[in-house]
Amino acid sequence: MHALRPGMLLCASIVALMALPLEDLTGQTPDDRLRIDWAYLERYRAANAALGSPRAGENRVVFIGNSITEGWAKYFPAMFPAKPYVNRGIGGQTTPQMLVRFRQDVIALEPAVVVILAGTNDIAGNTGPSTIEMIEDNLASMAELAQANGIAVVLSSVLPVFDYPWRRGLEPAPKIVALNAWMKQYAATHGAVYLDYHAAMADERQGMKSDLAGDGVHPNEAGYRIMAPLAEQAIAEALRRKGRR
Repeated sequence: MHALRPGMLLCASIVALMALPLEDLTGQTPDDRLRIDWAYLERYRAANAALGSPRAGENRVVFIGNSITEGWAKYFPAMFPAKPYVNRGIGGQTTPQMLVRFRQDVIALEPAVVVILAGTNDIAGNTGPSTIEMIEDNLASMAELAQANGIAVVLSSVLPVFDYPWRRGLEPAPKIVALNAWMKQYAATHGAVYLDYHAAMADERQGMKSDLAGDGVHPNEAGYRIMAPLAEQAIAEALRRKGRR
């Protein structure tokens, strides 16, 4: 019997992973998941199928993002009562991961508006080194995909951060300010709405105000209560431009 060459072993491994049923991919460690389902497409697959198409006249809004968006989900019923808002945040994600799942978790849900909140984990290096230009490219690609499918775009500023608790010393504050400045300009010239959370939540160091987040990154309820009306205003503007109320 001939020994398998390295390339043959790799192919065999890929085939074995592809043969796993979806339910076997659940319960994996984060590292396992990054190897098996890098963009975490499995996370909302069943929920998306159950959601179905919007009702006639419904202005569905999808929020896509990382843990800041995901953590907001439990407050949606109180902060956005009876609104057809769909949360598709996944903790730890970066913009390339969101771009990979954008068709499944946004476009396929047929929203009138998408609210994109992303970029801080790229700056933190969660999936490897990332330049500001790389983040900009991914945000622009998501916006273009949405607009090509008739979805109005709200680009949310990255929230202020002075230091990441899980990766100290990166000095993210000026990088976030620079990314937000680009986002504001991009939105103005590409038909998107810019949603500025940063100005309402930043302290004198361009970090998060201490009463809005326990770790300086993830909003607490008070932080989300500042964000909610700003999001509503941006969504209303996006719908107005789209000719829908």
